[in-house]
Amino acid sequence: MHLNSVKTSKRSGRQVVNTCPKRITPYLKDELTNLGFPIHKVRHAGIETEGTLNDCMMLNLSLRTAHRVHYRLKDCRPQNGDQLYDELMKIPWEDYIDRHGYVSVTSFINNKTVTNTQFANMKVKDAIVDRIRNKTGTRPDSGPNLNKSVVFVFWKNDRAQIYLDTSGESISRRGYRTETSTAPMQETLAASMILASKWKPGNHFINPMCGSGTIAIEAALQALNKAPGLLRPNYGIKHILGFDEERWNDLRSDLKNKANKDFEGRIIATDYDVRAVDATRKNARTAGLDHLIEVKKCDFSETEIPEGDPGVIMLNPPYGDRIGNEKDLEPVYEGIGDYFKQEATGWWGYVFTGNFDLAKKIGLRTNQRIEFYNSTIDARLLEYELY
Repeated sequence: MHLNSVKTSKRSGRQVVNTCPKRITPYLKDELTNLGFPIHKVRHAGIETEGTLNDCMMLNLSLRTAHRVHYRLKDCRPQNGDQLYDELMKIPWEDYIDRHGYVSVTSFINNKTVTNTQFANMKVKDAIVDRIRNKTGTRPDSGPNLNKSVVFVFWKNDRAQIYLDTSGESISRRGYRTETSTAPMQETLAASMILASKWKPGNHFINPMCGSGTIAIEAALQALNKAPGLLRPNYGIKHILGFDEERWNDLRSDLKNKANKDFEGRIIATDYDVRAVDATRKNARTAGLDHLIEVKKCDFSETEIPEGDPGVIMLNPPYGDRIGNEKDLEPVYEGIGDYFKQEATGWWGYVFTGNFDLAKKIGLRTNQRIEFYNSTIDARLLEYELY
């Protein structure tokens, strides 16, 4: 079996579901539209489009705001685990999964007949390996690792959908964050915040309180128009039978050639914590962006505001997850307001926080309060027009 041509994907193919965190679908929708994919349905945490398995190569390498790219194999209506097994036995798994390979099963299950998700996953795994053994005489190994072939089952009420997870590990794991500081931000969230802001590549981007550098690195990737997936060597799709290595390499080369070598404007990342500064420098180096991101150790209030055309300042300050912390952080938020008022006239200021009481201490009127989640925390990206 050969993976289908990318050229026909924008108009034909199977259902492809691109998952993402809640509240990030508007930015994922824009990405998919810009790549030429139709939008069939917007879910709370994902978007349905269509395409071929080869299109999933492009999606995995290109999307900044998605978590996984799921390629649908079957839609069925099992009443219980035994019926699910029977439906799965009809899928030609031997065409997709190497009989000498390795397969993992993940799932979302909300069905009254299933009280143990692990039991359901075992049923799925059994069907896959039984079918392959029946057809080839050999069965693949199986387990929890997501670095080979991955199958995802979405089973809600009486409807089940079976997918190949062409990502494997979440594509938010770009591969550059080898060093972390306190509470690192997920890459998809950072990319979405930048896309939600008024920043345009070519303008200055200032990131005080940079932590491990995720926001600054995602800004640099966008400034260069560099596909974020190029930094990572392994994806689930590479372990599907029929994977076209030559096409994959050609696509990677094409995406590399489309990236800019440099950009106008400056990206500056600062932190008062030397460990955060070191982590940012190392991660930027791993991403191949250390020559484009200026990393400095200083308090946020001392962060340089470049001359020339204004740009964006984006901060992710702590917001107090323990009793007593909140009071200690009030001067920080007051200081952010002072910094914006005194140093950043004409710029756009952004503060990401999950503490709305502390946000009031900034003392400025918001232009927008953009909704996000930080993991399970209800959060806002507060936008300030500074004049």
